[in-house]
Amino acid sequence: MEQSHRIGDRITEKSEPPDDNIVRDWVGPKAFVHWAELRNWIGAYYPGVFAPDWLYGGKKRGWSLRYKKSKAFCTFLPEYRRFTVLVVLGSAEREKFEERRYGWRSHLVNLYDQAKTYPDGKWLAAAISSAADRHDVTELLTMKRPPPSRG
Repeated sequence: MEQSHRIGDRITEKSEPPDDNIVRDWVGPKAFVHWAELRNWIGAYYPGVFAPDWLYGGKKRGWSLRYKKSKAFCTFLPEYRRFTVLVVLGSAEREKFEERRYGWRSHLVNLYDQAKTYPDGKWLAAAISSAADRHDVTELLTMKRPPPSRG
């Protein structure tokens, strides 16, 4: 008997990291478009900077795809019928966010205001379901770490 999944459930099969086909089947075709677009954007704007790394966070958290150099950049969370990106903003990034507070979309400001602040920063988990959501995340990421100059 196959277990029914709820929106937001994580991929918890531990045997091996999920490939694109598994992620596409899990998040759904619409969410996978945003997954692929954001991966392509990171590859284009940060060429050779990050080697994405699949992490297994146990039965509760499942698999996530982390982009990290010396500090974490962002983490992709493939969830059942949903795609979420986790961005941790340290104190310097929070100051930059506040300076631009009225330039962000209200949806992102609400997410920011509701996000819990931990010792290492504010953890923003942004569900990506539109090009506007994706744009918010790319703006956050370029604020967090400006792309290397492109020749």
